[in-house]
Amino acid sequence: MFSIKNIHFEISERKTILRLFDVLFVLTALYLTGIFFNFDYFVISVSNYYWIIVLAIYINAFGTIFEMYNLQVASNQFQVLKSTLITVSTTVLVFLLTPIFSPQLPSNRLQILLFFFVTFSALIMWRMLYVKFLASKRFFQKAILICDQEQVKELVRGLENIDPHYKIIGYVNTDFSEENTSELQYLPHINKADMFSFVRQNGKVEIVIASQKTDGITTDLYQQLLHLLESGNIIREYAQVYESKTQRIPVQYMSRDFYRFFPFSRSNHNKLYLIIVRIVEIAISIVGLVVGLFLVPLILLGNTIGNRGKLFYAQERIGKDGVIFRILKFRTMVQNAEKNGAVFTSIDDVRVTAFGKFLRKTRIDEFPQFFNIIKGDMAVIGPRPERPVFVKEIAELMSFYETRHIIKPGLTGWAQVNYAYGETINDSLIKLQYDLYYIKHRSIYLDLNIAIKTITTVLFYRGQ
Repeated sequence: MFSIKNIHFEISERKTILRLFDVLFVLTALYLTGIFFNFDYFVISVSNYYWIIVLAIYINAFGTIFEMYNLQVASNQFQVLKSTLITVSTTVLVFLLTPIFSPQLPSNRLQILLFFFVTFSALIMWRMLYVKFLASKRFFQKAILICDQEQVKELVRGLENIDPHYKIIGYVNTDFSEENTSELQYLPHINKADMFSFVRQNGKVEIVIASQKTDGITTDLYQQLLHLLESGNIIREYAQVYESKTQRIPVQYMSRDFYRFFPFSRSNHNKLYLIIVRIVEIAISIVGLVVGLFLVPLILLGNTIGNRGKLFYAQERIGKDGVIFRILKFRTMVQNAEKNGAVFTSIDDVRVTAFGKFLRKTRIDEFPQFFNIIKGDMAVIGPRPERPVFVKEIAELMSFYETRHIIKPGLTGWAQVNYAYGETINDSLIKLQYDLYYIKHRSIYLDLNIAIKTITTVLFYRGQ
């Protein structure tokens, strides 16, 4: 029988709901305002349909930039208020300043204030309803893990951190003996014999098989899985769930024959896609270099005051197919920063000067790399190019690491917009997972997503 407790939404479904109802609530509020109040700036009619389209595009575009469709933000009341205020302010301002696609500016300035107030009120009301209702526990997607006991903590953290609406409610230990299985403080253990009844008691539950020991899936457990599948429960392999939730490739749970798990994106060999991307890269690089030239006098001044020494620095990096090239950047560290040898840069690295930190946070230090892009050493989007000394060190520990060299390194990338600075080998592993996800799913849509997230990174001063 249909029950509300059996309803849950995937990440993509939640984002679609947010985008759709953002627009519906705003348009409905503006329509009702036009009926009950003296508001004629934004009149909804068949003849003015393009106003609706433009406003919907602005709401979705600026909402994306200001993280309104980030589920962690959308589930937090304070962050919702902040992102909604910034999004509405930008949307209204841009809408007012594009009269070709929007109504002419009204003579009565109160109309503008009313337009802003109604748009903001409609959006914030819908978003608070989402937080209270759709983001509540009643719509959580429940799951149980079938795995080895030592994996549990890491597996749960990997899934729940990325999706606040995904709840692991128990685990089945696939070790040969369950005698030493302990109840974890944060997660109950389910005996293999009791799994079917446990799932029945908790309604619709997703079963995630994460065990790498195939012998742990006994005949009895296999039969229970079949019964659960027949009962309408979803059974998925952990790597599949992990990839869809985190948008990373879980290389730590794959054997060396990784090519079985992810065929590389066809876009990597699609001539039309590559030609279009190359044309866009050259256009962006020319604009970037022109903007960089205008910034040089200010950078020279800042460099003289707070970052004394050479303006530029060049460094060897690994490019496509493992070819070494020299990357060009504005210098952000003290001179002779590596007199004691090469080390990873940390978040609060004392070698980075005060002005250098500003250049990094705003990504201005990377403007000279547009020259590398025009030369063909780099792309606008791709894995960040790493130094040969670090590549050698990391590749010895990670068998998949050099896979990232099958495409050009990028000025920005999926790892850069989704993860903080890589200070350790473990950080490099996580960034590698993002890089492999990009290589697997490379497309114009993902490129646009990265471009928007890069804008967000710069606007919120999150550069590395």
